[in-house]
Amino acid sequence: MNNAPGLLLTILAFLAVIGPLVFVHEMGHYLVGRWFGVKAEVFSIGFGREIFGFTDRLGTRWKFGWLPLGGYVRFAGDMNPASQPDPAWMLLPAEERNRTFQSKSVGRRALIVAAGPLTNFLFAILIIAGFVLVQGQPSTAPIAGKIMAGSPAEQAGFASGDVVKRVDGQAIASFAALTSYVRSRPDTPITADVARGGEEIAIRVTPRAVPAVDQQGQPVKMGMLGISGQTEPVGPLTALRLGAQQSWYIVRIMADGLGEILTGSRSAQELGGPLRIAQASGQMAADGLGPFAFFIALISINLGFINLLPVPMLDGGHLLFYALEAVRRKPVAPQVQEWAFRSGLLLLLGLMLFATFNDLSAFGLWRGLSGLIG
Repeated sequence: MNNAPGLLLTILAFLAVIGPLVFVHEMGHYLVGRWFGVKAEVFSIGFGREIFGFTDRLGTRWKFGWLPLGGYVRFAGDMNPASQPDPAWMLLPAEERNRTFQSKSVGRRALIVAAGPLTNFLFAILIIAGFVLVQGQPSTAPIAGKIMAGSPAEQAGFASGDVVKRVDGQAIASFAALTSYVRSRPDTPITADVARGGEEIAIRVTPRAVPAVDQQGQPVKMGMLGISGQTEPVGPLTALRLGAQQSWYIVRIMADGLGEILTGSRSAQELGGPLRIAQASGQMAADGLGPFAFFIALISINLGFINLLPVPMLDGGHLLFYALEAVRRKPVAPQVQEWAFRSGLLLLLGLMLFATFNDLSAFGLWRGLSGLIG
């Protein structure tokens, strides 16, 4: 965990995270759009001037832009950010017009738009499910799995497979109960009665105090023995269920965090941008393939969550207007949509600048500049 990534690894890791996730997101839009018979004119990874690309036999231009911080699919008839058709759209031949985005029902347009973030969620679920399938799910039984080298547990004589029956005379029914008891007793000697090889032995051990934060975000000390629980093998369906549960748990954490920032109970300086994502990408890549893959799943969930927010310019903004169209039985006035999407663009640009400012602050840039000026 202490491997320090170099600049080149950080850049490559960031591109290895953002590029595939943008591709997955846009591929969701693309596949559902093609399923409904909509022609895709452009599939772009990155923005700005095209670096290279090709046109397939269906007339879609697949290209890479020079700024790899996003991407888009442009469907026929989708002429602007508010997805309003050009006046020339009505002059198209009926067959060609039927292959445009605007010719589809509001329900199908909503499905095409929602497919992007939903594909990000599905991608994350598959990654997490893959981990569970390979590693198994944690066992609830109070059985020692791996013993960390140099840990208090190893020094006290714990062994893999030990079944913890009691701690300080208190019955232990689950590994979670053992963890909870130990965490609340940093630097406090405890006695664990464990079953091993048909006999029961008592082990005296002192949990090591490690820094942590409580639910209010205050620094505390937490007890740690250095024992991980055992895992149980699972089948593909159970792995998918656990992957979905873990993904939903992460979404809830993100929603709670955003709510706390909006209400002022958490600092807005916690909002990170692409620089901190790049830094974390490099660190996870340096830590190994496993942490890096899980980080990709986390960012994929983040990308899906953010895109579903009801902000114009994001997929959630489009879905909001489609919901209003379904209720009103007619589209929202073009002028209102245009105003909303221009405002949404300004909001997103402002948030991007603010997040980048936070990133630079976290890296100590402003402190360094103030020191030079002073």
